[in-house]
Amino acid sequence: MAKRDEQNQREKLRLRIKSYDAKLIDNSVRQIVEAIKRQGGDVVGPIPLPTEFRKYSVNRSTFVHKKSVDQYELRVHKRLVDIMNPQQKIIESLTDLNLPAGVDVEIKMG
Repeated sequence: MAKRDEQNQREKLRLRIKSYDAKLIDNSVRQIVEAIKRQGGDVVGPIPLPTEFRKYSVNRSTFVHKKSVDQYELRVHKRLVDIMNPQQKIIESLTDLNLPAGVDVEIKMG
């Protein structure tokens, strides 16, 4: 019984998608999910993960007026997609996808 549970857990492909643009990541995830469903794969997700905020404060002046600063914010949007029981043709279709620049896809077997 324990071996079957381990096999079910191993037969999962996890995609972690990151982007700075929310619309771009949603369109890319939609493309990925459609490609998986066309190949007959089971998809769990997309699951939105918390947005990461990176805040930076930069002095406006190099010498005087130290209290005057510019503040910038960088948002990293993340999504999670699980593919249950991935087949070789599903993995090949994922590598053939033409995703826009600025979208980072991390693939993990788990």
